[in-house]
Amino acid sequence: MRGAGAYWAVPSESMPLEPGAQLGPYEVLGPLGAGGMGEVYRAKDTRLDRTVALKVLPQHLAAEPALRERFEREARAVSSLGRPRSPSF
Repeated sequence: MRGAGAYWAVPSESMPLEPGAQLGPYEVLGPLGAGGMGEVYRAKDTRLDRTVALKVLPQHLAAEPALRERFEREARAVSSLGRPRSPSF
């Protein structure tokens, strides 16, 4: 997928997200994958009209400062890659 990306924290009871769900300016299109730190969805950035990868951190993890910092470090690391086929976050 070519495009940008975003990170978002949501209450755990709203996961998994269904296609059509809105998180701020992002509309969920479908799931891409899941891991220990959250779930990743294909989404549309409605502000910029482009497809993005949206990583969602469950609220119970977002409440932990160390885990939230790890999540933010990951977002910074991915955004620094700058490769044509890597999403920027």
